[in-house]
Amino acid sequence: MATANVRDVAALAKVSVGTVSNVLNRSKPVAPDTERRVLDAIDKLGFVRNDAARQLRMGRSRTVGFMVLDVANPFFTDVARGAEDTLAPLGRPLVLGNSGDALDRELAYLDLFEEQRVAGLLITPVGQVHGRLMRLRERGSPVVLVDRHDHGRSFSSVSVDDQRGGELAATHLLDLGRTRLAFLGGPASILQVEQRARGAADAVRTQAGEATLRVLEQETMNAEGGRAGAERLLALPASERPDAIFAANDLMALGVLQALTFAGVRVPDDIALIGYDDIFYAATAAVPLSSVRQPAREMGRTAADLLLHEIDAPSPPTEYRHITFTPELIIRDSTAGRPA
Repeated sequence: MATANVRDVAALAKVSVGTVSNVLNRSKPVAPDTERRVLDAIDKLGFVRNDAARQLRMGRSRTVGFMVLDVANPFFTDVARGAEDTLAPLGRPLVLGNSGDALDRELAYLDLFEEQRVAGLLITPVGQVHGRLMRLRERGSPVVLVDRHDHGRSFSSVSVDDQRGGELAATHLLDLGRTRLAFLGGPASILQVEQRARGAADAVRTQAGEATLRVLEQETMNAEGGRAGAERLLALPASERPDAIFAANDLMALGVLQALTFAGVRVPDDIALIGYDDIFYAATAAVPLSSVRQPAREMGRTAADLLLHEIDAPSPPTEYRHITFTPELIIRDSTAGRPA
């Protein structure tokens, strides 16, 4: 059976194709009786509008793309929900792309979003893709960076002061009397990781005493990466083993907690542990996890607001806005037990 089209609907409803278009797009008022005939015809024929073709004729989609580092990380899920809170009521679907911390996947998604002529793009970049993002904007799709500050002032951005977050985490551990700190992070090319490590290093450097910081880089920033990093630390001689671990995100921290528990290491008595992001699972872990909280949902809403402002503007802005949120230290059992 052939697929019904707009002409079929118009013929059955005994109206013009333009009237059907007005009903579908709500572009012009249509008499109630006429609208009812069109809707009845659509229902009877099982007509489904080809939005993709319509949007291509218009030259721009209503869809907003969102490229995240790791869709399995609840932090990015919460950011996406915040963006959706703003976009959905306006009839703008949010399409999620997962780079998986891989530059080749990021570039493939950028190609896809460009081909689809998205209305705009929210992105947490993996690699140096400044040129590609500029090209996307030049072709009519504004870009806002999420969880990343644009020091080049080329794009609007929403971020958290990650260096301050690293300082909060390390200072908390030092205040507990811990002196052998370890920072467990992902690839140093990820700016957030580098900034969190830098903040921790600053806190240790300004601490009077013999405190040290060991930095370990893992390939993945998930629970598996956390377990592997913890096993590397546990393999060190007892005199070098850390008495506190700061993980670059909560997924890694949960993996660390699992590895320490399996090894018979008591948290926090033997090793204090703190994560970053304060995802839902942090508070519900076997040992509730201390963490540095980022306002994920608010970040998503703010990023979407900035993007919509640029989408609706008649011309590209002459200045781009940069919103920086302040992280918050959340103390739970993984550091709140007996001090060292």
